[in-house]
Amino acid sequence: MKYMILVSHGMFAPGLHDALMMLLGGEHEEIKSVSLRNGVSSEVFAKEVEETLDSIKEGSEIIVCGDLIGGSPLTTTINLMSQRGMLDKTVIIGGMNLPLVLTTALMKDSMDLQMIPDAALAEATGSLKQFVVETQEEDDI
Repeated sequence: MKYMILVSHGMFAPGLHDALMMLLGGEHEEIKSVSLRNGVSSEVFAKEVEETLDSIKEGSEIIVCGDLIGGSPLTTTINLMSQRGMLDKTVIIGGMNLPLVLTTALMKDSMDLQMIPDAALAEATGSLKQFVVETQEEDDI
């Protein structure tokens, strides 16, 4: 089984998780989220990450998506996974958005773990566009 863990500052990861469940339909036990909430210590966040890691079946592959590369939620998660020897079956993606996590969730079970980042990142960056609303100007009389 492949797991996805979404990590972020604030409520971004749980919000993406909620939107993802809405789009996928139903609950998916293999998709998890942990957030470093405002006012919560890094120790409490680390404990919540540990609890999330405890729920992952041994030998599973993992895709970690974080809001910011170098941010404390992602680095804390990576450090805890490293301590457990989990990084050899893990890919890590920073700068997550909804198209990225949706693409990852839809493709994770049909692709090799190492191929997922390229496909998901291509979809995520391709979805970034300016939306222009054209207005019709009335003809001058």
